[in-house]
Amino acid sequence: MSDKIINPSVPTLGSLTINDSSTSGFGYNPSVGPSSNAITKETSSALLNKRAVLTPTSSNSIYDRSLSTKKSQGISVSSLAFLFCEIVSWARRLSNSILDLENRLNGLGYLIGQKYLELVKLREGMKYGKRENKILEILQFIHGPLWRAIFGRTANDLEKSQDVDDEYMIIDNTPLISKFISIPKDYGNLNCSAFVAGMIEGALDLSGFHAHVVAHSSPIEGLPQRTVFLIKFDPLLFTRENIHFS
Repeated sequence: MSDKIINPSVPTLGSLTINDSSTSGFGYNPSVGPSSNAITKETSSALLNKRAVLTPTSSNSIYDRSLSTKKSQGISVSSLAFLFCEIVSWARRLSNSILDLENRLNGLGYLIGQKYLELVKLREGMKYGKRENKILEILQFIHGPLWRAIFGRTANDLEKSQDVDDEYMIIDNTPLISKFISIPKDYGNLNCSAFVAGMIEGALDLSGFHAHVVAHSSPIEGLPQRTVFLIKFDPLLFTRENIHFS
């Protein structure tokens, strides 16, 4: 087998240089190869701070595709499971504790949640084009249209906490990304749906509803992977609603 490196055939390859990389450390440069998007301890801190910007370095990227397409673009569940298992494995190697691991997964999901919110709003046009002004409206949007766009179905339940006024819960009886995850005994409290909690938090923040979202395992008979996403909103949001919408 030849050890010669074969560069990918990209029309813009000749114009790319080693300097055509994202300032945040993410992205892919065909003239450099996979090393240009390696996630190190330094770049992973951007994920934890939820400030990374995934910037394409090639003009021939997914960002150039039409947003208005209505064609179903399903993905292989087995491929998704493999990819997510590798993400969890990467995060585990860099983490010092279960909390640290969940924070890393949350940070990755945060970025995807923001991008998906933009995609759904643009793709669906006037149907979901209006801006939600109330907490219940944005929660219903995430529980319904956004969840369906990501997972192919709506979440199972949306509930308000009976004890705390600023807390709501989105409940998923069969979380897709946790379906093929096996948690070791020494990681018994780990919930990999922290990734989805980050997606919810990212979508809420981008919509102007600042909140903290945590995933809790809440199994019941027949639903061992049932997960509750606890959403705690900034108290100032309720003041805003009482002033403008009462």
